[in-house]
Amino acid sequence: MVFIYMISFGQAVKTAIIKVPTVQCQECKERIENYVGHEDGIQKIVVDFKRKTAKVTYLTDRTNIEAIRTDIANAGYDADDVTANPEAYQKLPTCCKKPEDGGGHGKKN
Repeated sequence: MVFIYMISFGQAVKTAIIKVPTVQCQECKERIENYVGHEDGIQKIVVDFKRKTAKVTYLTDRTNIEAIRTDIANAGYDADDVTANPEAYQKLPTCCKKPEDGGGHGKKN
């Protein structure tokens, strides 16, 4: 995980890279960005499903990295060492589930 600090209008802003190994596709990307992006203190989140990472910029006086990982897990995806919430995972569309659970997208020719 990588951290970058900035000070913005008297508030500490931090950027972190979180590993999201269970992200499969564009739909996964949009789900995480929409779910986490509305949380208090989140300034920006960009999920790269090809690299399986989420780059999050947040205000340290409103949230922290542990809460962000939990938010991603509550959306149904693993985040660093935090495992996806089982109920949220089960509600994901098939394409967003792990290949071993019958999800993901088949290999392209």
